[in-house]
Amino acid sequence: MSYLRKYSPLHPNQRQPLDEQQVENSAGGYAYPVSIWTNLDRFLILGTEGGSYYADEQDLTKVNVDSVKQCIAEDGVQVVERIREISVSGRAPKNDPALYALALAFTHGNTATKQKVQEVFCDVARIGTHLFNFVAFIDGMRGWGRSVRRLVGEWYRTKDDDALAYQVLKYQSRSSWRHADVLAKCHYGENRGIYRWIKGLGTEKRVVHRGIEEKISTVYDTTDALPELLAGYEELKSAKKRAEVINLIEKHQFTHEMVPNQWKDDSDVWAALLANMPVMATVRNLGKMTQVGLLKPFASEVQTVLERLSPDATQRSLIHPIQILMALTTYNSGKGVRGSLTWEPVPQIVESLDAAFYMAFDNVEPSQKNNFLALDVSGSMTHGTVAGCVGLTPRNASAAMALVTARTEPNYHIFGFSDEFVHIPITASDRLASAIEAVSGFPHGKTNCSLPMLYALEHKLKVDMFTIYTDSETWYGDIHPKTALDMYRQEMGRPAKLAVVAMVANDFSIADPQDTGMLDFVGFDTATPALLSDFAKDAEVICEDA
Repeated sequence: MSYLRKYSPLHPNQRQPLDEQQVENSAGGYAYPVSIWTNLDRFLILGTEGGSYYADEQDLTKVNVDSVKQCIAEDGVQVVERIREISVSGRAPKNDPALYALALAFTHGNTATKQKVQEVFCDVARIGTHLFNFVAFIDGMRGWGRSVRRLVGEWYRTKDDDALAYQVLKYQSRSSWRHADVLAKCHYGENRGIYRWIKGLGTEKRVVHRGIEEKISTVYDTTDALPELLAGYEELKSAKKRAEVINLIEKHQFTHEMVPNQWKDDSDVWAALLANMPVMATVRNLGKMTQVGLLKPFASEVQTVLERLSPDATQRSLIHPIQILMALTTYNSGKGVRGSLTWEPVPQIVESLDAAFYMAFDNVEPSQKNNFLALDVSGSMTHGTVAGCVGLTPRNASAAMALVTARTEPNYHIFGFSDEFVHIPITASDRLASAIEAVSGFPHGKTNCSLPMLYALEHKLKVDMFTIYTDSETWYGDIHPKTALDMYRQEMGRPAKLAVVAMVANDFSIADPQDTGMLDFVGFDTATPALLSDFAKDAEVICEDA
């Protein structure tokens, strides 16, 4: 590019700091540090599973934990409020980072912070899996004093018997913890019939059938009768006939986690389960239901699935778009990520998953601005996973994110870069699978985040906002991204903005925090596409020296 030759002698290259604010990133280049609060948001939404190209999972987690602790020391109550908001709103693909941060707040926070954790605990730890993961985290950080026992015990005390019965059956164990283990840690006795059931303190009734002794039921304290769901579950465990199993599923609306494994290959049993299956469970079990023969061309159950993935149902369910994207990728492949399960995908379900992905984000009003979507396809974007989702690299995820904007904005251009311009044949009409495939085959190039602005300047493109999806590990270029943006603004006479969408939870950014026309966003936050549109529509920034 002529602009590289023209300007490189006048400015520091990316292996030198541009100003006193910049710090060395993990790749040896220089970028801007993000605030501890921005890093908190990145951690809560993206997590650190899988690490990144330049930092393994342990190192990346340590950086984020240190940042969370700094936030707690500065304003622990605000940290807890932010944890609750992101967790409850469904903005994050997984709840584990929120639970881990909550455990840190309870361990390292002051009295007001601990009180706030107690207030929001059941809002963040909404289901049994959340409880087990929090318990595993807190158990590794500190001892089980009275305050921890009271906090965890509140999860059980605040639920009536019917709600608690559902939780203990659907989520029986996780992270090497069971409900009986947790109750023992909380020093809970047997003052409640459901506790006796959890601890296995009932009296078995047994009969001899054809010379073999069999258990037919378990009797618990008659002064505190078991919830109907638990009583039905005891029947389900001993059921011998398919019709009996299906009848119990229909009567008690059992979930697939509650059904004994010997019935998990029966299509009629899955048909009964599908009738009341929530959206999330439906998405997760598409492969299994197809493999057993329930979902096949012209089957009525296919229509049930399509209705469950309708725009209204998807938005009501608060299912995260990453969950849909992973389901689409896995289901369309015809084989499970783990194990030997295979199936022939039903085309209509693939189409429905593709459409549901966009519906899972917040509603986006187009900005009507000229959007230049730049995907970092360098080598560092091929390592690690987004939110711990197997196979979903930052590079692949950025293509999916860009499609959300492309589907919304009438004026867009998608551009790829590493250490050079990369043509990416993606348009708004592309399917998610083809968009991900389009970015998967590039060689592992170096990272130069100034290229989008230099390319637009070289070709005189009238850009209102550059949106760069990156890990901000830029290092290769002779011109810093900020310098390239300033050059574009001045020579084109356009107050173009720069939105930096972080695809990794590190603490770097190419956005200058002193420039109001640059802003950081978190990749795969369900609010990001709408926030990008709002940022593009905001009052224009004033060009430097204009």
